Formats: sequence, C-alpha cells, structure tokens
Amino acid sequence: MKQLTVRNVSKELAKRLDALAEARGQSVNSVVLELLSQAVGLDERETRLKRYATWSAEDAAEFERALAAQRTIDDELWR
Repeated sequence: MKQLTVRNVSKELAKRLDALAEARGQSVNSVVLELLSQAVGLDERETRLKRYATWSAEDAAEFERALAAQRTIDDELWR
C-alpha cells in the first residue's frame, strides 16, 4: 500500500470531510479513500457488490418476487 500526503487542504474542505465522515460513522481517511476511488472509477464493482451484500428487507422481497416465475414448475414438460 502507498501512503499519500495531501497539502494545502482548505479549512472548508477539511470541515466538510469531517462532517461527511461523522455522518457516515467512518474515519476521514476512509471517506477520502472512498471519494478518491469514486473519482477515478475504481469503486463501481465495489458499489455493486455492497448493494447486493446489504439488501434491505424490501430489496430481498423484490428479488423474491422477480424469481417467483422462474421457480414455477411446468408439470406438462416433465411427464
């Protein structure tokens, strides 16, 4: 892993990063890494994976409804 030092961070930017980190319950470092990943397009796969790894009850119900038709067995085809 590489370490970076960012200089000349304005007070306003630091304040907003602190607020964002607090709102997300994350460290400023985690938030900055996430934002940098998004900015350069590295987070797309991770974002998709997080969505499916953290389904809400509503997401799971929607998924189950979508699969219901596929789970129907056509008895005539299996005789």
